[in-house]
Amino acid sequence: MGADKNVDEELYVKAGEPFDRDMNYINDRITADGTSGYQVAAGRYRLVAARACPWANRAMIVRRLLGLEDAISLGLCGPTHDQRSWTFDLDPGGVDPVLKIPRLQDAYFARFADYPRGITVPAMVEIPTGQVVTNDFRQITLDMSLEWGEFHRRGAPDLYPESMRAEMDELMQTIHTDVNDGVYKAGFAGSQEAYESAYDALFARLDWLSERLLGQRFLMGDTITEADVRLFTTLARFDAVYHGHFKCNRQKLSEMPVLWNYARDLFQTPGFGDTTDFRQIKKHYYVVHRDLNPTQIVPKGPSLFGWLEPHNREMLGGRPFGEGTLPEPVREDERVLRA
Repeated sequence: MGADKNVDEELYVKAGEPFDRDMNYINDRITADGTSGYQVAAGRYRLVAARACPWANRAMIVRRLLGLEDAISLGLCGPTHDQRSWTFDLDPGGVDPVLKIPRLQDAYFARFADYPRGITVPAMVEIPTGQVVTNDFRQITLDMSLEWGEFHRRGAPDLYPESMRAEMDELMQTIHTDVNDGVYKAGFAGSQEAYESAYDALFARLDWLSERLLGQRFLMGDTITEADVRLFTTLARFDAVYHGHFKCNRQKLSEMPVLWNYARDLFQTPGFGDTTDFRQIKKHYYVVHRDLNPTQIVPKGPSLFGWLEPHNREMLGGRPFGEGTLPEPVREDERVLRA
């Protein structure tokens, strides 16, 4: 039954088998014309996310780059969860102040009484009904670009340029398969063979991406696109989690010069580093994944100082926001607390 569903049901591994992610998400969409059944409207929907989750981090970055803070409110779950659901333990009384619920599963069950899959973030929740609309992280961010244009800030970048979409879609799928999901394929592999296959594919793709980025500042050329957002959230977690926790240890990100400089370039760009919380990231993986870390001890390192050092990528030229402008400083109530 839904109430007994594991929040991480989409993550599963069987002994002797490769990791396989359940990619069956709620694929309803929020559209400008409302023909989907859910029409774009300021204040009607709440993005429920968790800073620890790379898929949710994408949505927070895109929301901020496009200036959708006034149109789409943000609810933040804490970095850990139990088998039932992500929880709002960061909020006073452990209850989301807008949705008035203690657990994200309440929004899922409000729409599907026996929702049979994992309770995942990010999720777009309709505020008046308290019901989840979609948790399809792949489409949520694209629709922020495609459907929410009326509410974009002046100077918002074009993160999904029409002329580049075919190439971008292919590139983003490749990055998803070998990198975004590749680290999980290594970390949750059920056999030595499956682990080594994922490990080899991951680092072959990182080498390929390094070559691509050697002579251009961003994945699609001179400007930031959704492709960069999708790669960044995995790179940001690489040394803190994936290198050790998921055994992706051929090299640290900080030992791959091109990707390290590229990741720092993005981190130092408003919208990226100011939505990234390394403390919550580490706490999530090392506490929640008890099969991989039975003691739940969270490592103190690595040092984060290098993220703010010069990256020199500006020497490649480019205009990170194209014809657009930097977003406004992050809101005080959404600021990442640094140690």
